Amino acid sequence: MSEDVRSTSAENKMGTMPVVKLIFNMSLPIMFSMLVMALYNIVDSIFVAKINEEALTAVSLAFPFQNLMISFGVGTAIGVNALLSFSLGRKNQKDVDRTAMNGVFLAFCNFIFFLIIGLTCVVPYLTSQTSHAVTEAARESNKLIFNYGKQYLMIVTCTGFFVFGEVMFERLLQATGRTFFSMISQCCGAVFNLIFDPLLIFGIGPFPQLGIAGAAIATVLGQVCGMTVSVILNLKFNHDINFKIKNLIPEGRIIARIYKVGIPSIAMTSITSVIAYFMNIILGHFTMTAVAVYGVFIKMNSFIFMPVFGLNSGIIPIIAYNYGAAKHRRLTKTIRAALVMAFVIMFCGFIIFETIPGRLFDLFNASPDMKQIGIAAFRRIAPSFLGASLAITLSSVFQAFGNAIYSMIVSFSRQLLVFLPSAYLLSLTGEVNNVWWCFIIAEFMSVGVSLFFIRRIYIKKIKPIPYE
Repeated sequence: MSEDVRSTSAENKMGTMPVVKLIFNMSLPIMFSMLVMALYNIVDSIFVAKINEEALTAVSLAFPFQNLMISFGVGTAIGVNALLSFSLGRKNQKDVDRTAMNGVFLAFCNFIFFLIIGLTCVVPYLTSQTSHAVTEAARESNKLIFNYGKQYLMIVTCTGFFVFGEVMFERLLQATGRTFFSMISQCCGAVFNLIFDPLLIFGIGPFPQLGIAGAAIATVLGQVCGMTVSVILNLKFNHDINFKIKNLIPEGRIIARIYKVGIPSIAMTSITSVIAYFMNIILGHFTMTAVAVYGVFIKMNSFIFMPVFGLNSGIIPIIAYNYGAAKHRRLTKTIRAALVMAFVIMFCGFIIFETIPGRLFDLFNASPDMKQIGIAAFRRIAPSFLGASLAITLSSVFQAFGNAIYSMIVSFSRQLLVFLPSAYLLSLTGEVNNVWWCFIIAEFMSVGVSLFFIRRIYIKKIKPIPYE
């Protein structure tokens, strides 16, 4: 039987199971693991906020750097996944094993790269975001923020191998179809982190009171746990890969193919770090409290956005399969259902951010100034969620149809050509609350461009398929 006509139970499921049920079946495990990660990010910041507002601000300043590390780790792992899955399909066991172990080698290389960057660039990186104070009190506060941030980032970067190793070994499980085991390792790391956060920050029981350093160490311990679990699960259950030390020797051919896929992913996810860094600088010219507000927003909005990202990860293979099978009705029904589900999730977030922003900030021990700025910010930003539901979902649709370039165009133009320039121009008004309108402006643009691209895809790829 040829490969063209050979099918598996998964393929049959994607072509026959009722669409809504199939979306839930494919997306819920991913949505759950992403929710756990989002919840961890929120609770982690809640614990840090109990130290003081300066500690919370320091973690907000550290976010772009940490996110950049994760971008390199995930982007490299995505390239490994693509090549490994291709080699599995070709039944080329030698390339499967070499790709996996070259991926582990690249994870170590990423660690060395960021270790050097961390040791040489953390001080100027933090200085550029904390050097705008004009009063003596603000200078003292910023000095404390700088010291907290330096302490936190030095620990995170010097132990960065564990985050790169955790991401790589989790993605090896995903590449071979063992997504349940991947979810287990992610959850173990997040839960371990949550347990040790309060123990090490506040010195509960036999543990020392380490403050912001305790938060960083708890993060690293969670990564050690996640990596350990994923390594064990790979060695015990991932029989598609032979983990041999000799395959750690780098092969230029394999590394080039890994980064052919991985570099675009790194570029797209790294934009978030660039945006967060410059937003911190823009907001820091008003007050570092606004930077803390922006940090809280990033953590809280992840709880709304992560389930949508998980939903979209689930629909990509469904759309791709039914496009390949020329099933017009299932194709369009999947897209419509995903858009509705994403809108419902985002609408819930919109309601929460509009109605109870003050209670959200109470979770972070917010000062009166922080609540005043934060409530206004959340209510101005919240309407952008509704447009984001459409733009994010259509971005995944573009990828499913093999038009990832459309997603890159939307993402780059939204954030670099619209979001940052509009944030800067609005900051020139001298009113910090005006800056938050940049979210609405950027989302309006991304919706318009996304609709333009989906119309092109519909005319060129969907409409020609006979409606069965």
